[in-house]
Amino acid sequence: MTGLTGRWVLSRRIAEMLRTETVGGLLLLVAALVAFGWANSPWAGGYARLSDWRVGPAAWHLDLTLAAWAADGLLAVFFFVAGLELKREFVAGDLRDPRRAVLPVVAAVGGMAVPALLYVAVNASAGDLGGWAVPTATDIAFALAVLALGGSRVPAALRTFLLTLAVVDDLLAIGIIAVAYTAGLAVLPLLAAAVPLAVFAWLMRRDGPGRWLLGPLAVLVWLLVHASGVHATVAGVLLAFTVPVRPAGRVDVAARLEHRLRPVSAGFAVPVFAFFAAGVPLAGATSLGAALRDPVTLGVLAGLMLGKPVGVLAATWLARRVTGAALPGGLGRQDLAVVGMLSGIGFTVSLLIAELAFGAGTPAGEHARLAILLASCGSAAAATLLLRSRRRQPPVARRPALDRTAAAGET
Repeated sequence: MTGLTGRWVLSRRIAEMLRTETVGGLLLLVAALVAFGWANSPWAGGYARLSDWRVGPAAWHLDLTLAAWAADGLLAVFFFVAGLELKREFVAGDLRDPRRAVLPVVAAVGGMAVPALLYVAVNASAGDLGGWAVPTATDIAFALAVLALGGSRVPAALRTFLLTLAVVDDLLAIGIIAVAYTAGLAVLPLLAAAVPLAVFAWLMRRDGPGRWLLGPLAVLVWLLVHASGVHATVAGVLLAFTVPVRPAGRVDVAARLEHRLRPVSAGFAVPVFAFFAAGVPLAGATSLGAALRDPVTLGVLAGLMLGKPVGVLAATWLARRVTGAALPGGLGRQDLAVVGMLSGIGFTVSLLIAELAFGAGTPAGEHARLAILLASCGSAAAATLLLRSRRRQPPVARRPALDRTAAAGET
């Protein structure tokens, strides 16, 4: 019993560590670095064979490579957790109050529009315009992990502003994936997915027998969305939006599920996806020199590293002039610059959009992935320098409404 108790305590401690942004972001970075190093080592062939290893039945188009399973399957878990956070923001967070939400929402829109325009401008004459959405995304986990490194220098209002911006950014990115990168839509499976989705939603709102069906129903929704041609990660968001968010004093199902699944998302799903997505070989057609001359690379770099901060700052300035809204918690322009640079960490969602836009293994896709890695690391470094240069602030206080570890119904 002592051994079992020790393992149970250890597993709980590991799960709690994985719920922190710093640990999740570190695992994401380590997985990406390992993949990049392996793909550019003398053993690169092993990495390519592992990525291209096909697993699954041919029925329902499920004979996918491991890399595709990571992108279509594991990322559905990430988007389910992100969808839970989105819904909680709309119901119990800053997005429920239009006066508090207007600036980060407008900043998110500006932080997506300007990078897309910059990418199109760079690629208008000779590049591939299909990747216009690649530099529009923000990686919540990576960005919050970098922000957490600022420690007591980071005011609570800065984290809240970034989190609200990032969840709106994710919501818009999900819409882009569903609309712009869906080819050959099969309407019948998509309509059929509404049936298990409705049953899933009904079971989520009742206690008692039958809740064991939630897992099989979620898998069935994923299978039908995948078969429809819509990217299967959208199923994660659809399922998350059916989960009820209840007020304090009652069991919050969304909070409980987010609390339980975040370690799976941060500790397994996202790092495994990063491992298969970040292995960009710098040999042959994808040499560093050729990549840096490609308009696709330049467009993604310009969009993430320049377009993101410019879009966030410009949109926030315009919204303040038009609406008279004030920055929350005494934030200043330097804080907005930090948010802008952090939003340039595209990583997870940008890598996914790059694969959808250019296809796996194509020169444009490899160049886009390299640009995402370079821009994300550069944006993280610039944001860290800005954080270290700001004067010391009181320690960050988490918001009770969206505290991931408190009152989540977990014992």
